[in-house]
Amino acid sequence: MADVFSQIYIQTVFAVKNRQALIQAEWEESLYRYTTGVVETRGHKMLVINGMPDHIHIFIGLKPAEAIADLVREIKNATNDYIRENRLSPYRFDWQAGYGAFSYSRSHMDAVCRYILNQKEHHKKRTFEEEFMKILADFEVEIGRKTMFDFFLPD
Repeated sequence: MADVFSQIYIQTVFAVKNRQALIQAEWEESLYRYTTGVVETRGHKMLVINGMPDHIHIFIGLKPAEAIADLVREIKNATNDYIRENRLSPYRFDWQAGYGAFSYSRSHMDAVCRYILNQKEHHKKRTFEEEFMKILADFEVEIGRKTMFDFFLPD
């Protein structure tokens, strides 16, 4: 074949460092718009983005020319800079080092979009930790000795 034909749908999930609730309602939409710009400038398609004050879900149509790890690193770096340069948070803002990345078939697109758009309602019943552990179980991801979450530990 002369060209690349692909259909790759990925949900990424990552948290604010130390699981701090730093994403404020007043600026979350501008953060989501900026993030969408980062994703689309790199040639991917933003399907839906939403989150909570302490984490974010991004569902994209991924172009295979870029590794997921590179895209997530760029999103985190660019949004960190955006938040700092625009002084959106009165506290130091950083994303946690790790992330989750989960693939879906086209037949699951609507359900995943609804799930992500319904984050605020969903988290009235389930914590982020419970949510993430369920995703890992649903995808049969082996946890092993991996560090799951960075938490702020007082001195």
